[in-house]
Amino acid sequence: MIRDDAAEALAQAEFFDICDDEQKRMLAFAGDTRLFDADSVLYQAGDMPDGAYVLISGTLRAKPEGQGAGKPYAISEPGSVVSAMALILAKPRPVTISAVTEAYVLFVPRSAFLKLVHQSPELAQRAVARIEQDLGNYLGTLQPIGRRMKSAE
Repeated sequence: MIRDDAAEALAQAEFFDICDDEQKRMLAFAGDTRLFDADSVLYQAGDMPDGAYVLISGTLRAKPEGQGAGKPYAISEPGSVVSAMALILAKPRPVTISAVTEAYVLFVPRSAFLKLVHQSPELAQRAVARIEQDLGNYLGTLQPIGRRMKSAE
């Protein structure tokens, strides 16, 4: 049952559509399902990540911290990936993630993901393309804000 939940979470997770079915099964096997009570903290801003979380059920709250931090937001869509970049990079997390309700998640270790990337050049290429796409989308949303800031000066 637990492995079925993990496999289903990865099947729903948009980021992991870069993986084939066998790679998803391997990540589900390497992953760790975790249950967080309401008001529990998954991780704090500034923590060094060692993987990403995939929401199976429940609602999480993301609270950006630091200079220029945005407003808190909810994550409640099953299959949502929290900290996908942590699968590639070991950089301090910019947000604190906590459970609003009881939350059931799959933790995917960076080491397992990177092992698959090293074994499959095709997966590595798809991962790079996904990151480029995600960064392009993010930067595209910032352009109108940047123009408004320049015109306000």
